[in-house]
Amino acid sequence: MIPKLSILDRSRIRQDADGPRALRDTVALARHAEALGYHRFWVSEHHSVPGVAGSAPTVLAAAVAAATGRIRVGTGGVMLPNHQPLVVAEQFGVLESLFPGRIDMGLGRSVGFTGGIRRALGRDTADAEGFESGLAELLGWFDGTQQAHPQVHARPAEGLRVPAFVLATGEGAGIAARAGLPVVVGDMRNRDRLMELIEDYRRQFRPSPWGERPYVVASGTVAVAATEEAARRLLVPEAWSVAYSRTHGSFPPLVPAEQVEGLTMSAKERERYEQALAGHIHGTEEQVAADLAELASATGADELLVTTSTYDREALLDSFTRLARLALPADG
Repeated sequence: MIPKLSILDRSRIRQDADGPRALRDTVALARHAEALGYHRFWVSEHHSVPGVAGSAPTVLAAAVAAATGRIRVGTGGVMLPNHQPLVVAEQFGVLESLFPGRIDMGLGRSVGFTGGIRRALGRDTADAEGFESGLAELLGWFDGTQQAHPQVHARPAEGLRVPAFVLATGEGAGIAARAGLPVVVGDMRNRDRLMELIEDYRRQFRPSPWGERPYVVASGTVAVAATEEAARRLLVPEAWSVAYSRTHGSFPPLVPAEQVEGLTMSAKERERYEQALAGHIHGTEEQVAADLAELASATGADELLVTTSTYDREALLDSFTRLARLALPADG
């Protein structure tokens, strides 16, 4: 059986388009996801990346929530080392006040991609080591228990309960377990590492006011189409962007699959491209249903958070439509 399905969208920029168009596409995709019955719709945080428009996730989440009416909306995630916990609490307090019962607070440990970005954010790599204390302070602003600034209160966050999730990069799974929070783990391609993170999380989990039991969200790329080859081609534009970034140091906009397939790649580019293309769940509805059911059975995941990036927007919408059909029996 396939568990609840949710979507993470990174507001990818397409060739011959721009950032504003990518953000509008994200909002439109959220409406589509809600109509299809997806459980959550999350947006991400990236700074100074040429191929990604999503730099302010709480602002974008507000636009998504305003454009929808039922689907849960959140961040996957706000990178806590880039922000003061008080400010994050205030932002989510505003979101929860405006859209009560629909907001999720997904939190990550990553810092800026380059030294220049980190300096512009007023951060450095060492800030990631303070994530656990920053997380405790952030949660304390909501329940009134924070100790760092006893005369200060987060308005309107204090007294509200916004579900918090930890993105499990590095030590994230252990931090989530000690805080009694749900965890988001990925990627689905590295099954051994995925299982290790989940097992560590469940073993270390301590019940808290934020969570009585472990809650696992498995995250990864999924593409569905009428044929296996069509689904594989959906993965091509993102795979090339990843390969290019790892060989040239810059993450470019998405280009059509046929353009990528016509490139003459260097040996290093080809190696990176094949690595980026391999291992993702893709295929027909029947193939993907079997793969997702096997993943759910192996991991015991409570939820699957799917991300799919491709140049062809109509094919992307079709993929999410086909994927949603697979979860209808599980959703009742």
